[in-house]
Amino acid sequence: MARLLRNKQVIPVNLLTRFLNPPSSLLTHPPATSKRSLQTLAYEEIQANPNKPYTHTALILHGLLGSARNWRSFSRNLASSLSTSSFSEWRMVLVDLRNHGKSAEIEGLDPPHDMVNAAKDLGNLVNSRGWDWPDVVIGHSMGGKVALQFAQSCANRDYSENVKVPIQLWVLDSVPGEVPSENSDGEVEKVLQTLQSLPSTVPSRKWLVNHMLELGFSKSLSEWIGTNLKKSGEGETWAFNLEGAVQMFQSYREMSYWSLLEHPPKELEIEIVRAEKSDRWDADVINQLEKLASKEGDGSAGKFSVHVLPNSGHWVHVDNPKGLLEIVAPKLKSLMS
Repeated sequence: MARLLRNKQVIPVNLLTRFLNPPSSLLTHPPATSKRSLQTLAYEEIQANPNKPYTHTALILHGLLGSARNWRSFSRNLASSLSTSSFSEWRMVLVDLRNHGKSAEIEGLDPPHDMVNAAKDLGNLVNSRGWDWPDVVIGHSMGGKVALQFAQSCANRDYSENVKVPIQLWVLDSVPGEVPSENSDGEVEKVLQTLQSLPSTVPSRKWLVNHMLELGFSKSLSEWIGTNLKKSGEGETWAFNLEGAVQMFQSYREMSYWSLLEHPPKELEIEIVRAEKSDRWDADVINQLEKLASKEGDGSAGKFSVHVLPNSGHWVHVDNPKGLLEIVAPKLKSLMS
């Protein structure tokens, strides 16, 4: 899951954010907005210099029960840090995955709600907007597996004959293989079961937070769950499609992308970021990653690397956004030369 991101600093650069069916802007000086009715995913765009045409694109994918807004602050910082060349301009496309955020309100994103279709939605978005294929895809938690599926489907030419595999794929604290229930502390399952046990409409955000606290959930988690409500009559209802999200979580647990890591397409660099204090990794998986990263290739396949983000739990963009930026930004800058 993703956590509500609290903006702690103001970036000294003019940043552009464009919204699809936008909520009120979080920027001090709201940019121009546009509304579109599409049977594709909702998304936001961020550029450091809105008056310049973009030369590179990165897709940013959130985790379970999250949304694009969770990654606004990090994406602004990343766009700003990359705005050092007069010849290059990065565009960050923050996507609401199916059943999440504004995409939960869009009809036509039919089941099954799994990693394959979640990735296919990205391909449909690129094709429908007439965009070039993204240079980089960054996915956190469940979004990391959607990113892996997207790269695999691009390599298979599933989206079109002209599809291009991303140059870099970032998987942020997401186990690439199957996630059996015995390897989980069960927190996500408990949250989903609790939400499923509640009525579709609750009296208020305060009521929900207090209810979660009474059930033994932490204050931070309870308050974050409370941010996923929207007004519905005299009460509040979920801003996501709960049943669809549950199906996506099941697919996330079942899917394995070890074969993609072992044999990446030649043009692709896969970068795994493991949070030092994350509880999502067991020793066997860590050893498998390190062994795979230490193998010397013969040049016939792409590249694979593992990074450890210090002083961070699973919520990498909240726990250590500066450290994450220091890992990601230099690699993206290498694409600008």
